[in-house]
Amino acid sequence: MNVIVEELHARGHEVTVVLPSGAWYIKPDSPHYKSITINLSTGYDTKSFELYVTRILNSRRNGSSLWTRISLEFDVLTQFYQMHMHGLQMAKQLFEDEEMMRNLRDAKYDLVLTDPAIGGGVLLGHRLGVPLVFNVRWAIQGEGHFVIAPSPLSYIPIPGSELTDRMTFMQRVKNVLIYIITCIQFWYIVEPLYSPFVHHHFGKDVHYMELFQAADIWLMRNDFTFEFPRPTMPNIVYMSGFQCKPSKPLPKELEEFVQSSGEHGVIVMTLGTLVEHLPEDLTEEIAAAFAELPQKVIWRHKGKKPSILGKNTLILDWLPQNDLLGHPKTKVFVAHGGTNGMQEAIYHGVPLVGLPLMFDQQDNFFRMASRGVAKVLDYGTVNKDIFLEALKEVLYEPSYREKMKALSSLHRDQPMKPLDRAIFWIEFVMRHKGAAHLRTESYKMSKIQYHSIDVLAFLLTIVLLLFTIIIYVVKCFWRRVFHRGKDKKE
Repeated sequence: MNVIVEELHARGHEVTVVLPSGAWYIKPDSPHYKSITINLSTGYDTKSFELYVTRILNSRRNGSSLWTRISLEFDVLTQFYQMHMHGLQMAKQLFEDEEMMRNLRDAKYDLVLTDPAIGGGVLLGHRLGVPLVFNVRWAIQGEGHFVIAPSPLSYIPIPGSELTDRMTFMQRVKNVLIYIITCIQFWYIVEPLYSPFVHHHFGKDVHYMELFQAADIWLMRNDFTFEFPRPTMPNIVYMSGFQCKPSKPLPKELEEFVQSSGEHGVIVMTLGTLVEHLPEDLTEEIAAAFAELPQKVIWRHKGKKPSILGKNTLILDWLPQNDLLGHPKTKVFVAHGGTNGMQEAIYHGVPLVGLPLMFDQQDNFFRMASRGVAKVLDYGTVNKDIFLEALKEVLYEPSYREKMKALSSLHRDQPMKPLDRAIFWIEFVMRHKGAAHLRTESYKMSKIQYHSIDVLAFLLTIVLLLFTIIIYVVKCFWRRVFHRGKDKKE
């Protein structure tokens, strides 16, 4: 979100950020925006979340039982339930602060920009009566397209299914079953929280889904170099890679290390901000695999330094990911599968070795593997030999790099930059006070109306009625003819 906020500020807009007091990454003081801090914790601190993540990873690594895995899945649902509960508590506190709400209304904001994965911004936008623009991939009900666009399950895979848009009969069965399970999960997480809140604050006749589907513009953080082809809507604007940019020169010492790789090039490895280090045994395996390669390795790792660390490997607490991926000597990116990393790899045309850890990362990497630009490893079974073999395959099999370069070319071949497109549509909504002409009225329909079940039932009733009348007329005619023939014989 900060990338968009900084660009809006650079173009002369005044931005106000509403944040809870326990926000992890949002700074209350910034030259790019004003801030309003709600005195309410998010319910999470980095330490407790880190322990939770460690528990998930240890369970996968140790080959846990089926029951343990089910228990972990339930824990994930519980964590999301708690997250939404705290988000609604923040919205409730905001709504009940009459002075704060009066100040927000008096400010006469042009729009609310929010990520619908957390519902508070959506609710605030409707409370203020201000147009809504989403920075979205996930909403509280799941992947954004499934909330707003037609999504036939015959060729649109459910996130997490690890299916493509070409499914066999049994794969379509699997896709439908996963969809049903996903719906049940959302009913467990979302329905008990949002329905009572929305009914209390917006009226008994308002369904919480309507508030999300009524957004003016959906700035979608992907495109069809990542997504499989699917139906979309007029108010969905694709801005995949909006945070990507040409690489800048590396710091002197880092550039010297990169250049020392010669013709062999460099491998970059980072597993994002949520997982700063892996278990020691796996770290040793990875370090040993790196040590056997002629390439130089730049590895973001904050844990204990591996005992088997090759001279070719540089460990850093932080690395300039975008600048390294854009360097001509970078050959492979070892990543966990976060959306930002995937898009930066596509933008710079760097093939991937995947070590997905949790959440949507496995699904993200499956999409890359299906395009032939990534080799994906199982975190639970990976060891030195498996890791080394995967690295060599991506390094020395030309198809990985060739296909990623082709994907990068497709991604870059656009009439305008994704960030410029996103800002254009934000400003469009400001100028026109919304974009209702791009929004269908389908969100106001019930499921029965949307799928024309009532129309089909009506037409079926008419057909049955006509059929009944015809049968009745034929019977009457037959009886009359039959009786007339019988009377003549007598």
